[in-house]
This record gives sequence, C-alpha cells and structure tokens, in this order.
Amino acid sequence: MIESIDPGTVNWARATFTLTAMYHWIFVPLTLGLSFLCAFFESIYVRTQNPEWKHLTKFWMTLFAINFVIGVATGIIMEFEFGTHWANYSWMVGDIFGAPLAIEGIVAFFLEATFVAVMLFGWNRVSQRMHLFSTWMVAIGANLSALWILVANGWMQTPIGMVFNPDSARFEMNDLWAIISSPVAISHFAHATSSGFLLASLFVVAVSSYFLLKKRHLQFAKRSIAVACVFGLFSSLFVAFTGDEHAYITAREQPLKLAAMESLYQGMEPSGLIAVGLMRPRVEPGSDEDPFYFKIEIPGMLSFLANRRLGSFVPGINDLLYGNEEHQVIGVDEKIRRGRIAVARLADYKQEKKNDDEAAADLALAEFEEHRDYLGYGYLESPQQAVPPVWITFYAFRVMVFLGTFFILLFLVYIYLLEKNQLENRRLILKVGFLSIFLAHIASQAGWLVTEVGRQPWAIQGLLPVNIASSNLDTMTVAISFFLFLAIFTVLLIAAVKILTKQISIGPEGE
Repeated sequence: MIESIDPGTVNWARATFTLTAMYHWIFVPLTLGLSFLCAFFESIYVRTQNPEWKHLTKFWMTLFAINFVIGVATGIIMEFEFGTHWANYSWMVGDIFGAPLAIEGIVAFFLEATFVAVMLFGWNRVSQRMHLFSTWMVAIGANLSALWILVANGWMQTPIGMVFNPDSARFEMNDLWAIISSPVAISHFAHATSSGFLLASLFVVAVSSYFLLKKRHLQFAKRSIAVACVFGLFSSLFVAFTGDEHAYITAREQPLKLAAMESLYQGMEPSGLIAVGLMRPRVEPGSDEDPFYFKIEIPGMLSFLANRRLGSFVPGINDLLYGNEEHQVIGVDEKIRRGRIAVARLADYKQEKKNDDEAAADLALAEFEEHRDYLGYGYLESPQQAVPPVWITFYAFRVMVFLGTFFILLFLVYIYLLEKNQLENRRLILKVGFLSIFLAHIASQAGWLVTEVGRQPWAIQGLLPVNIASSNLDTMTVAISFFLFLAIFTVLLIAAVKILTKQISIGPEGE
C-alpha cells in the first residue's frame, strides 16, 4: 500500500494546483458565457442583416479569442499536473478520472477547436449560415468541455461507478453512465456553467458601461447591454436555483462540507440558516464553545435546504466526527477504525498472495470487503483531520451568495434604466456596472473555494486523502515549481489584461 508522503510536499502540491486552478478559472467562465453571447449577437445580425450587429459581434469575438487562448494554456498545464504532482492519485484512479478528460479532449475540445478558426477568420470565406453554425458549435463545444471536466470533478466529490481491485490497489471503472449521470456531476455542471454565463454577461455590461461613461459607441453599448442583461438575469436566477439544489445534494453526499459552510458544530432540530455571522477564530471540534461572536439566522431554513423539511435534523461537525446514535450518524472515529482494518487486511491479502497461501488470502480479502467502503479513512490520523477549513468555507459561501443576489438586482436596474432610456445619464450606476466584473470574479472564485476547500482532506471523497495522493517528490522541487508557475501565470494574466484593455480602448471600429 501507498505510504503517507512528506506533508511539505503535499502542501506545496496542493498550493500549486490551487494556483493553477484559480488562474484557469479567471478565463473559463468568460469562455463559456462569451461564446453563447457571440452566438446570440451573430444570430441577430443574420436575422436583421444590420451591419452594426456584425461589427458588434466581431468586437466581442475578438475579446473571446484573447480569453480563449489564455484559458487553453492554463487548462493544459493543470491537466499535466495530475501526472507530475499527483502521481499516486493518477495511479489509483487514472482509469476512471482519465476517461472524462479523454472524452473532453477527443470530442468537445476538437469540436470547439475545429470551428473556432471558421468563427474568427471565416467571415468572408464561408456563407453567413455556415459562419453562424460555426459560432454556435464553438459555444456548444466550449460548454461540452466544461461538462466532461465537471463530470470528472463530480466523481471526485462522490465516487460511484467503480470497483476496487485489491490485486493492483487501483479503482477501476465499471459503469461510465453512472459517473456521467451522477447527481453531483449534473449539479456541478449546471451551477458552474450558469455562473460562467453570469460572469460573461457582467463582462459585457462592464465594458459597455465603460463606453457609456466615455460617451463612446453609445448605440453599440446599449445593444450589447440589452442582450447581456437579459441573458445575465436568466443565468443569475438559474445560478440561485442550481445552488439550492447543490446544497441539497451536498447535505446527502458531503455532510461535513455543509456543516463547515454553516459553521455548524452541534446538530440541531430544526436548524437555522446563518445569514450574517462573525466567527470566533479557533473553535475545536468537540468543544461546547459558541463558534460565533454574533449571528443572524433564518429559523429552520437550513433544515429545509438540507432535507426539504423545516423541522428536520441537520448533523453538525461534532455529530459527524463522533457519531450520533439517536439520528443514526456514524462518526468519523468509527470510520477510521473500520478503515484501518481495511488497510491492514488489504496488506495481509497481498502478503498472503505472495506467500501462495490462498486460504489465508481469501480470509483477509473477505474481511477487507466488509470494511472496503471506509478504506480512505484508514489513512487519517484523527477524526479532527476530516474537518475542512471551516473559516474559509463559511465566509466564501456567504460572499458567493451575497454577490449573487446583488447581481440579480443589478441586472434588473440596468434593464429598467435601459427601457426608460436613462442609462447613459446614470453615471453612478454605470460605475457600479463597470466594477461588477471584478465582483463577479470574486464570487466565481469563492464558489470554487467552497467546492474544493470544503471537501478537504480528500482527493477522492472518502477513498483517497491528499496526504497519500501526491507524488513522492522532494519538497523543494515542488516548491520551486509553485514559484515558476506563479511567475508564468502572472505574466500570462498581465499579457491578457493588457491585450484586452488595448482592444477595448480601440473599440468596435478597430476590427
């Protein structure tokens, strides 16, 4: 069996992957949403034959292309990191995790890459309908890429459709459809892509607000805002809907994540949803200390979100760590006990196989099968190690929710002022709209912090903790790679921002 790796190596590997993922996620939402907005703009042009819509479409396509190139570069690096920084992870689950990534590369990415050339350079080389078809294919391909990536991520959150091979100590796929149709994967895809649509809509609103503030390209800006605000409003409402569904699934599949999102230490019946709260800096699991200096909560709402029943019980961190017999909650301490039996019996099985003692091997395997579902817990040192960083998860969740609510109101205000033909005269609103793109990125990153930090310490939920998933490399080597990637990604980000701002300053007339 794989031994635990130097914590320094693990932490630097986690930091490097976090860095790559956060830089990558700056560009991915724009790609997802701008591709569809470009398709909407061009559809209006083809239908109306108004050349102003053509100039508008080409401008936003240029910004899409800049973002697309940087997003691809960071995404490729992130996939390679599974082999360089997470070799044990790749060995144990590569047969499963690699399948969605392979499908993404073979089907979705090539679909996207094939038609993006026609979309960007085929204006005078193919018919209008063929060009429009290519633009829609790019939008569909970009979001299909997201589908397969999020299927892979959803499997990491809730592993299904596989079996464990005790001879190779690897997890092997036995039901691809179960992995694809997992409620967690579907929920991830719906929530992440709709949040991308929301962010891209705010990007269009921000750039167009800049033009209105500068009294430039007024008709262009208003048309762009009209389409983006309608798309963004529907997207933001869908984000709220899918977020509620995602919380419901999280309560069933990852209850410790939900408890961390609410800083809920003692399970309650009913349990309220905390709207605003100031947490104490250090509250240890098992302690009776109140985790908040103060809080404002909505009575019974967490029970409804978690179980669809207002008066239901929601387990807290202490219940999940140490068990709750009344509500039939198995504690992590008991899961660790069973997991250690699974680890020991698996080692016995492999040793008896080497000794050609089939009877002893069969006995060891039979006992391993009884405790197989708790295998990953056998590598945890204590129940407290299963608790994700509560402070980060709690506040990131509230940043995401509060900003998401603000964006709905912002879209409504923009649509109202646009309808009244008063938008260009409301400079304060335009400044808020311009700054909203930065808030959108904060909300987007906060959402991924909840998703990924909230499932720690697991690389694969319940099966593979991060302390045995990374590569067995020298700590200094991994640390150096972190700073190299930091330098490369920072240069790429600065270059992308400079190119984008230069193109925006030129405006739609500079095709």
